This record gives sequence, C-alpha cells and structure tokens, in this order.
Amino acid sequence: MNNLQFRILYREFLFRMVDLELLSPQGDITKLLGQFAGLLIWISSGLLLGALFFDARRIPPNALMTVLWSQEHFLIATTMLVVGLFAVLSWESTFLNRRDVLVLAPLPIRARTMFLAKVASVATALSLTVVSLHTLAGVAWPVLVFSPANSGLLGMIRSLAAYWVTMLSAGAFIFCSVLGVQGLAAQLPRRLFLRLSAVLQMAAFCLVVSVYFLQPSLATPRALAAAQNQHALAWLPSYWFLGLFQALNGSMHPAMAPLARRACLGLALAIVGAGAAFLLSYFRTLRKIVEEPDIVAGVRGVNWLPRFGNSLETAVVQFSIRTLLRSRQHRVILAFYLGIGFALVSLLWKNGGPRRQADIPSIVSPIFSSIVMMTAWVVGTRVVFAMPLDLRANWMFRVTSVHRTPEYLAAIRRPLFVLSVGPVWLVSAAVFLSAWPWRPAVEHLVILGLWGTILAYVSLYGFHKIPFTCSYLPGKSKVNLMFIAAAGLLQAIGFGIASELRALHDPARYAELVVILGIAAVCCWWRTVALARAEESVVLFEEEESPAILGLGLFRDGALPTEAAAAPNPPAY
Repeated sequence: MNNLQFRILYREFLFRMVDLELLSPQGDITKLLGQFAGLLIWISSGLLLGALFFDARRIPPNALMTVLWSQEHFLIATTMLVVGLFAVLSWESTFLNRRDVLVLAPLPIRARTMFLAKVASVATALSLTVVSLHTLAGVAWPVLVFSPANSGLLGMIRSLAAYWVTMLSAGAFIFCSVLGVQGLAAQLPRRLFLRLSAVLQMAAFCLVVSVYFLQPSLATPRALAAAQNQHALAWLPSYWFLGLFQALNGSMHPAMAPLARRACLGLALAIVGAGAAFLLSYFRTLRKIVEEPDIVAGVRGVNWLPRFGNSLETAVVQFSIRTLLRSRQHRVILAFYLGIGFALVSLLWKNGGPRRQADIPSIVSPIFSSIVMMTAWVVGTRVVFAMPLDLRANWMFRVTSVHRTPEYLAAIRRPLFVLSVGPVWLVSAAVFLSAWPWRPAVEHLVILGLWGTILAYVSLYGFHKIPFTCSYLPGKSKVNLMFIAAAGLLQAIGFGIASELRALHDPARYAELVVILGIAAVCCWWRTVALARAEESVVLFEEEESPAILGLGLFRDGALPTEAAAAPNPPAY
C-alpha cells in the first residue's frame, strides 16, 4: 500500500510544479512541461553548434587554455542560472500548502511517505531540467573539445562523465542552497514565514541573475592565482565547480586545486543543510499549516489609491495594482522580465561604460537603458496579466457585468499604462531632466513615450480579458519562438537608437522621426480600439472558447456509445 501511495503522490507532486487550478478545463500540464523542456533543448542545440564549429587549431597555444576555461565556466554558470530560476519559480510548490495538508492529513498516509514522494518529485524535476539543458551540448563539448589531447577513447569517456557529474553537482548546489534557506525560514511562525518568504524569493531571483551577468571574468591562471581575487572567488560558486571539472577531467592546474576542494565542501554543506531543513519543515511545520492562519485580518485604513477614470476603469486598475502587490508568483514572473532588461543594461554599462559624446554626457547608455527597460516592463506586465490569480475571484466581474463590452475592453487597456508605461516614463523623466540639458531630455522623453504607447497597444491587440481573471491554457503560448522574437526586437531597438542619435543633432530628422512614431502609435491605437468595438467581441474568462455544439462526454469503456454500438458483438460463452 505504501508503494502505491508513493507512486500516486510522486506523480501528483511532479505535475504540481504549476498550480493546476489556474489552468483551463481543457488544459494539459504535460504540454506546458513539454514546452519548457523543448525550450531547454533548443538552447542546448545552440550550444551544440558552438562545439561543432570550435576549432582549436585557429587558437594560439598560449591562449587555448584560457578559451577552454572560459567556455567551461560559461556552461557551468548557465546551468546554475537555469537551475536557480527553476528553484525560484517553483518556490510555492516545494513544500505542502494548506490544501495539501487538509486533504492528505485525514487519509491513512504517513508523513514519511509524503516526504519521500515530495523529495523524489523535486529531484526528478531538477534532473530533467539539467538533462534537457545539456541533452545535445552535454555530449559534444566534453567529447569533441574538453577531452585532453591524445587521450583516446578512455579520455573521452572520462571527460563525458566529468562533465555530467559537474553539471549535476552545480545544479544540486544552487538548488539545495535555495531550498535550505527556504526550509530554515519555514521554522519561523507561519504568518511571519509567509511574509518573509516573498522577500526571500525576490532576493534569490535578483541574486541569481545579478551574479550570472555581473561576475568578473577570472578564467585565467594568473587571475585565479592572484591574491586580490581570492575574496571574490570565495563567493563565486561557478568557479568552484570549474575547479571540480578540471579535477575530474584529469587536467588539473595548481590554481584549480583550492576551488575543487571548495566545491566538494560547498556541495556537501548544501545537501546536508537542505536535507535537515527540508526534514524539519515537514515533520515540524505540518501542524503549523493547519493551526495557524495564512493571512491576518486587514485593518481599515485610508484608501491610498486614486481614481483612474470612471468607476469601471478605477475598479479594474485598482484590482490589478493590488493583485500585483499581493501575488508573489506574478511579482516573480514580472521580475524575470525586468531581470532580462537589467542584464542587458548591465552588460552595456559593464562593457562599454558611459562615454561623453558631443555636449550630452553618457548619451548612448542612458538611451539604450530607458528603451530596454520600457520594453521589458511592458512585455512582462502584459504576460502576467494573462495569468490568473485565483479563478474563484473572477465571479466578482461576472456577476457585476452591467456595462457594455467595449467599456470593459477600454478599461482593460488602462492598467497596462498605469503599471508599466507610466512608471518607466516618469522615472526616466526624473533621470534625464536632472542629468541632461532640458532640450535633448524632452526630445528623448517624447520618443520614449511614443515607443511605450506603440508597444502597449501592440501587446493589447486581441487581449479581451480582465487582468488576472482568465484561465491559462498550456501549449498555446509559443515559448520556443520567444527568443526569435526577442532577437528581432533587439535589432529594432538598435536601429531605433541609431536613428534617434542622428535625429538629436538634426531638427529636421527629429521631426520626421516623431511623425513616423506618432503615425504608428495612432494606427496601433485605432486597430486595437476597432477590434474591441466589433460586435462579436466579448470579455473572456476562459482561455478555451465555448464550442458551438456542447458534448455531454458520455463515454463507456473508453469509447463513445455510437462507437460501441458499431463494434462487432462479442462471442457468447
């Protein structure tokens, strides 16, 4: 019986990495997980091309070691980034919630069975994440590039084993570190833990992204042995596992020895700490989850949110603001897109840095930063709008549906401007007006406002849902095409920045650029509004539209009654 319980709970916990209540009735969680696996495999195929086109003969012998170390460190750091993001995004599903405890506690299931099933599901998800990321690259790089010269077949096999052990160890270290911190925080009182958990989740996300993009490049023998870099190396685990890979691969350098020892010690401490914290949280906090409330009764106070138009527009905007402030899941997803924009901005300032051109200080970096952050904020906010907070809450908008559909669709557009376009534009205005001369600052703010308007109306095209109230249908969002679209968008941003730099020194070109952007903004506004005012437009609360003919779903023995009637009669005995 315990084996059957374990298998059922293991499968349930594995597919509960995403909250199933947020999905449409026709939604299939396997499609969503398949999309993420396909995305990681697509990234792995890109890494595979790098191994296939790597030619060591074109690299000088004195620089070959540095190039190989840099590539090894890049693969290890990327693995830790992906696993770290997985750990942060699955923060809610790591431990049992109140619903799980209330459902499973009355059943004859031991806490040990639930604990082992949860650990097995988490380990499976972690392993699948690493394996999907290195499905193709994990064979090409160690066999074709990283294996020592003239080592033969045994050297290739050793390099292959060293590669996978290192990647799985690096992923386990970062995941266990996040899990250990979360488990230790779970020992606090329940309400304090829930408040602190949101802060820890955001801090873990910012730390993982910031370390990946901002860590210094130290993959050279001189840099690893330098005394001034030892303090930084003590806080950069990706270099620890670079030393571990060198030790396992048989190409150990004296500068790598302390890093390999630090990797083994750090991995052991992370696993032991995560195991102890995880064990305590399950056998010590299950009763807390039932006995202590998750939320505290609100205190009546001043309504700090202003009005945003009529009553319907104000209700939709205030509902969106409060949802985004209270929902940890939506904040993390929005922070993911903001982290991408922050990473691009950081790379520009880190590599190029501010430069003085003409009479405007640091002209390229601030323009690029403002446009990229505007793009990331608008796109991220539009993405979280499509993800529901709690489908049991959308009845409020359904039962109070007393306005016409165009009025609802007009109110839906306002939260995107209030939560994304407006804040970025206001912050940019404060920065540019204080740092630049007033004329170029105003000229750039006009262009930034037009770009944000165009992006907002394009992203709202066909969006007929009140934010955070419509169910989600896995498999409909083309996640595998996001990188292609992002690459095209970056090309458009680069072309736009080059055009703006030329226009800032030429009034005629500036007027032409503003006219073009203004016409584009008006066209996007008209097309979005015209579609919303169409007679067939409706407000959607389910991702899957109701069919014209509704089937009752009367199945018998896995077949429709008509199919069963048409089947040949079974022989009589």
